[in-house]
Amino acid sequence: MNQQTVIQQTDIIQLTAVSKRFGGTQALDSVDLTIRAGEVHAFVGENGAGKSTLGKVIAGVYVPDSGQLAVGGTAVGRWDPVNAQRRGVVMIAQELSLVPDLTVEQNVFLGIEKNIGGIMRGGVTERFVELEKTAQFGLDPKAKIESLRIADLQKVEILRAIARDANVIVMDEPTSSLTAHETKRLHELIHRLKARGCTIIYVSHFLDAVLEVSDRVTIMRDGKLIRTADVASETKKSIVEGMLGRALSVSFPERSPGADPSAKPLLTVEGLATPAGVHDVSFEVRPGEIVGLLGLVGSGRTEIARAIAGADRTTGGQVTFDGADLTNGTPRSTKERGLVMVPEDRHGQGLVLERSVLENVSLAFLRRFTTGGVIKSAEEKRQVTKIVGELDMRPLKVGLTVQGFSGGNQQKALLGKWLIGEPKFVILDEPTRGVDVGAKLTIYEFIADLAKQGIGVLLISSEHEEVLGLAHRAHLVSGGTLTGDVDPASTTVEEVLARLFAVEDQKEATL
Repeated sequence: MNQQTVIQQTDIIQLTAVSKRFGGTQALDSVDLTIRAGEVHAFVGENGAGKSTLGKVIAGVYVPDSGQLAVGGTAVGRWDPVNAQRRGVVMIAQELSLVPDLTVEQNVFLGIEKNIGGIMRGGVTERFVELEKTAQFGLDPKAKIESLRIADLQKVEILRAIARDANVIVMDEPTSSLTAHETKRLHELIHRLKARGCTIIYVSHFLDAVLEVSDRVTIMRDGKLIRTADVASETKKSIVEGMLGRALSVSFPERSPGADPSAKPLLTVEGLATPAGVHDVSFEVRPGEIVGLLGLVGSGRTEIARAIAGADRTTGGQVTFDGADLTNGTPRSTKERGLVMVPEDRHGQGLVLERSVLENVSLAFLRRFTTGGVIKSAEEKRQVTKIVGELDMRPLKVGLTVQGFSGGNQQKALLGKWLIGEPKFVILDEPTRGVDVGAKLTIYEFIADLAKQGIGVLLISSEHEEVLGLAHRAHLVSGGTLTGDVDPASTTVEEVLARLFAVEDQKEATL
């Protein structure tokens, strides 16, 4: 990749016949693409289509097996994240890479701190304040990274990119953990960066966001570039059909009848309280019932779920599951009783990225596959292949390391990890985070099938339409407690948001 290439002055990135393979998977197949200076250019496609790989090639994270990459009219030679940054190209990865023990401002300026003769100089806070004027994220510069929720971690990654005065910013799923309001703020920031001449490559499975913020869109399928077009000439329907190669109507599976109202509850929560701000939470879930928790990011939904699953200790109340008292249990004790939780952070809390799909999926229930301390490898592989096959993992090669799979397929491995134990109750926290429209349908059908099998489900999602489309009943959550109930079958997303924001407005009025 050291041959000189002349391209139009208005083009800042050009890829010619770029290919990349991971083992038996052709991630990119002879891709030709031009990115214009000062545009917002979206990459879309199913999980595994190659959109994130394409972004990582541009940012120097991956080296192509063949083909040529040119930046600013000149073909690059040695290309890695350091050299890319020197040429003004940075990436905000879906897999966050922050230092937990450092503060927000320290992470933002890590590696680009001012120094004289190798001695660090001050002024970081002043630089952060100036940066915040542009971003308007409202982050506390002195807060430790380990104390932040995922949505705020994503904001820190965005600030890191802006702090490096990049000409090209590759954003890989930047809104996957953000609320609608935070997404709007991010899009406003993108428009401000574009006005300053910055080029944004926007990798996303949120098609509404793509249509709203982008100038052009490139559609990927099976590692191939299907087409690049002006967003003005595309619709959500045309993009989906391009992604999948067929027509598709996005819908939720038919609801199962749900639980018999007279049936004994499988899970009963009474007056639950925790040090994390949960207080006076009470509800029930019956066998075969999907119950949703609807709330804004930071409302306490995840904290409620973690307390039930034994991941956080409680300071009051009681959790009863299948007739047993699980108050202040542990993840191991609740798992052994048949209650499991699929966490929202698949990298930080769910998967060992350097290990295989086989090892990850069987890890939590390894005793099922051992006799006398010896793993029954054939049975382990059979059951793991069966569960991830039901989730339509692609490629269905359980010996490959998890980190080589797309985000959506990693999510399927995480679901398989906790469902292979055949639990009686499943807590799903953001089960489709970072998952494209085609894979979402597979996961939706899988969740509906759990209920049909008589398994209880507690469903949490920032995409409120998922809860309304799948749940039999749902509770509104704000400030760590339940503030109301809704009938998912007869309630709209707009009505849910109106009620949630009304609660927040009431709280502010009393301060």
